[in-house]
Amino acid sequence: MTIKLGVPSKGRLMEQTFEWFADRGLTLSRSGSAREYAGVVEGVDGVELVLLSASEIPRELAAGRIHLGVTGSDLVRETLPDWRASVVEVAQMGFGHADLILAVPVTWVDVDTLDDLDAAAAAFRARHGFRLRIATKYHRLVRDHLRAHGVADYQLVDSQGATEGTIRNLTAEAVADITSTGETLRANHLKILQGPPIHSSQATLFAAKAASWRGSEDALGLLSARLGVILSSEAFA
Repeated sequence: MTIKLGVPSKGRLMEQTFEWFADRGLTLSRSGSAREYAGVVEGVDGVELVLLSASEIPRELAAGRIHLGVTGSDLVRETLPDWRASVVEVAQMGFGHADLILAVPVTWVDVDTLDDLDAAAAAFRARHGFRLRIATKYHRLVRDHLRAHGVADYQLVDSQGATEGTIRNLTAEAVADITSTGETLRANHLKILQGPPIHSSQATLFAAKAASWRGSEDALGLLSARLGVILSSEAFA
């Protein structure tokens, strides 16, 4: 049986993933041109490389079409409603760090915390007749976070482009987005609300519970030894 390993197909995340495996004695490479989405894994027999977009990997894991996958922990939690029922977190990889945060205009001098945002949202609705809009790509994570903190008078609006620009374009009053340095937020005159982020994300190696692991014991044993993690078909059942 061949174990299918899904990794991001381009960009810095792909490069860092290749480096992470190379540091552990496994060479990942494309099987042909940069346009091809298949590859090879040298160092352990019985492992095949599949190149996918980072956003595709959670769904492919959940469907069992790949056995192992590298993607952001934020994408797994956002894409899979009950992610622990679909995947096992094998290893945090130590790169691709970013925080999912809430930000508001710096001109909102009285809004620095979630409690302040709750009060501002109630006042906004009373004044304008509709709920304060928060632009985000991360509806599930943001909704769960706000519910847990008692914030109710808001609506989420989808943003698949430059989320920070939605306030300037008058399509939202606040944003919830991934940031690593905060530089883009500051450039758009936004400030991050105080307190812990909604989620601190990083590149993570996941295993699929729905995949067939029958006959993979030898390859899993070699991968476990090379990667310094616990990989067993029993743990993924």
